Amino acid sequence: GTDTRRFGRLLVRSAHSAALVAHASILAIVETLLGRWCDHISLNLTQAIELMPGSHDQVPHRDQDMWPCSQMLAPGKSMELLVNVMWPLTPFTASNGATRLWPGSHRRQSELLIDPADAIVAELDLGDALLFLGSTLHAAGANLTTLPRRGVIISYCLGWLKPYELPWLAYPPDIARSFSPKLAGLAGYRVHRPNLGVFEGRCPSLLLSDAQAAPGAVDCLLPHQEDLIAAWRSGQVKAADFQTVQTP
Repeated sequence: GTDTRRFGRLLVRSAHSAALVAHASILAIVETLLGRWCDHISLNLTQAIELMPGSHDQVPHRDQDMWPCSQMLAPGKSMELLVNVMWPLTPFTASNGATRLWPGSHRRQSELLIDPADAIVAELDLGDALLFLGSTLHAAGANLTTLPRRGVIISYCLGWLKPYELPWLAYPPDIARSFSPKLAGLAGYRVHRPNLGVFEGRCPSLLLSDAQAAPGAVDCLLPHQEDLIAAWRSGQVKAADFQTVQTP
C-alpha cells in the first residue's frame, strides 16, 4: 500500500548488504531447503521496507504465488520454490507491524486464507533473522506506533526460476565485477546446468573477467546426463530406455 515504502538493488545502495546476502549460515540453510530441486540457488530479491506509522494490516499471501507453476504442483508432491529472510533494522513488535505467519500453512496450499487466530507474530530484535518458506502464508501487521518499522528482506529461489528482481539490470557487469565469485553467482552470473542463463552460449561469469571465451555454445551437463550419453554411445542404453532412465 501507499503507507509502505520499498526500494531494491541493495547491493549497489549499501556495501553492508553483501554480508547479509552471502551470510554463510543463512546460505547453508537455504541451500539445504532448496538444493534438492535445483543445481544451485539464486538471489530472488533484495529489498528494504519501511512500514509507516498508521499503516494497515497487509493482506495475507504466499510469495511463491508470483510463479504460475506454484499452482500446478500436485498436492503432497510440491517442491519449495523460495526462502525469505527478514533482517530487522528496527525492533519488530506486535504493535509496530511485525510479520505474522501461519505455521504449517505450507502444507495447506489449497487454502488461500486461514483463520487469523492461527497466526503467530514474529517479534525480532536487531541481530535476529527470520526465515520462512515462500509457500508460507504471511502478512505484515499494522503499525500502531508513531515510529516507522524498518527491515530488509532478502530472498532466494531455485536457480532455474525467473527472479522477482531481474539481476542483470539490477547489477550489470560493470557493477558485478566488484562482487565476490559467490555473490556474483547468486546475482545471476552463473549458468544453471545444463544451459539456462547463458550469454552467447557460455557462462555469464565470463562477462566479469578479462578471459576471452572461445566461440560456440558449451553445455554444462549434469552427471546423470553425461552418464546417459556415455551409455548411449557404448550401446548399453537404447532409445526406448531413455524415458525410463530419466524419469525419477
